[in-house]
Amino acid sequence: MKASYNDAKLILKLYDVRREDRLREARKWFTASFKVKTYGEFTALCPPGSETNASYRMVVTYWEMVASFLTSGVLNPELFYQSGRELLFCWERVRDILPAVREAYGHTRELKNLELAAAAYIKWWNKVAPGAYDAFGKRIRG
Repeated sequence: MKASYNDAKLILKLYDVRREDRLREARKWFTASFKVKTYGEFTALCPPGSETNASYRMVVTYWEMVASFLTSGVLNPELFYQSGRELLFCWERVRDILPAVREAYGHTRELKNLELAAAAYIKWWNKVAPGAYDAFGKRIRG
């Protein structure tokens, strides 16, 4: 599927939404503070009803929404991959805890679009720049 003008417009709109003050604040917190490796660490950092829980939900649901555009075919993946690396940043931060989150929430499809979009993005990145994703993952995961 060839990228279209509408794909470019949607990417620009998604970028504009990321600049909204509350989402920007949540993304800043997520980048600096969300480094959990276990479900227990997650619930300690982001207890229900807390501001940190709200920030977590704001970031992951934003990227789940973007991922749904990719997995449903609404947005050209290859065009998105060239500038949407923050989706993979979010994935790297949640992937370890996702099985436990799904179990605790009783929702086997929790963040499924993010998981599928990240897998496709990683495959693309490994094809165009072998080794770059591994280096990126190590930087993000520590």
